[in-house]
Amino acid sequence: MNTPPLQGITVIDCSRVLAGPFATMILSDLGARVIKIESETGDDARAIGPFVNGQSLYFASLNRGKESVTLNLKKDSHRLLFEDMLAAADILIENFRPGVMKRLGYDWLTLHERHEQLIMASISGFGQEGERRAKPAYDIIIQAMSGMMSINGEENSDGVRVGTSIGDMTAGLYGVAGILAALHKRHTTGVGSHVDIAMLDCQVALLENALVRYGSDGVVPLPIGNRHPSITPFSSFQTSDRAIVIACGNDALFASLCHALKQPQWLDDKRFATNDQRTHHHHELHQLIESCLATKAAAEWIDILEKNAIPVGLIRTVGEVCDDKHLRARRMLVSVHDTAAGSITVSGNPIKISNCPDDDTRSPPPSLKKPLE
Repeated sequence: MNTPPLQGITVIDCSRVLAGPFATMILSDLGARVIKIESETGDDARAIGPFVNGQSLYFASLNRGKESVTLNLKKDSHRLLFEDMLAAADILIENFRPGVMKRLGYDWLTLHERHEQLIMASISGFGQEGERRAKPAYDIIIQAMSGMMSINGEENSDGVRVGTSIGDMTAGLYGVAGILAALHKRHTTGVGSHVDIAMLDCQVALLENALVRYGSDGVVPLPIGNRHPSITPFSSFQTSDRAIVIACGNDALFASLCHALKQPQWLDDKRFATNDQRTHHHHELHQLIESCLATKAAAEWIDILEKNAIPVGLIRTVGEVCDDKHLRARRMLVSVHDTAAGSITVSGNPIKISNCPDDDTRSPPPSLKKPLE
């Protein structure tokens, strides 16, 4: 019973940099055997910093727990080895531009004819079909083209890129969801499927209420800073020393906030009587809340608000997150030992499943290995 859920599943990973490797890292954390196929120069991520003793920590954090072999799929001997690997595999994942796998002779139709049970996942910028299918894409391109950048940033700005590569990572997450769905379908049908994931599609899927708001009123959503477009108060606020976030998602929480701030008269103010009215008068309410918060430090206010069951949080630095005892107790900050770089702190597996191991350590990242000729 105490085994990883994907134990016995073999993944051939022909992806590189972020979207595909992020997906296969999750599959590895869930117990799959991941064999990474690299070119003779290796995954491009091996050249992306930061570096410790020549080892890319960026590469190490995404490829821990995997195996690696260097293959040149233009060489007959390497192709034979690759095809033997495919015959024994459950999943093939790649994130080349559409058309590359076909030129190599490993497109979906060809592979499905040879290996009926094989599941193939293709992650690309714009998908396997459509007029943009062959165009190159990086995270910032996708964030820009999806509208995601246009709704991030302070008011009157041109929009800001989300601080992590959400275009790549979201595609990786949707890729895992598609792969697991295809595995379940194969369990019932015995036949593999092709999972087609487009980074642009995934970002549009995350537009959430910006999409439905535009559909309802035709007004183009613009950056509004940290506040929520339709819930108030739901934003960041400055205290006497640093900023915190407060989220009052209903009238009862707003009433609790008024009492915690010793401002019960706000409950009789028609501008703040309903969430809709509070959102309409968000600027005035924001100023009133900050004038109260300016009298105490963030830690004091967090203690007061938490005692009143009001959702509140400190805007923490990454350094503060890495010191979080709660996250360490949940094994979300774990160590990988690399022979060159030593101990590396990486994020753990956020998927916690009963009767499944969740070790504090992960296997080291793979070194480049050339096949025997």
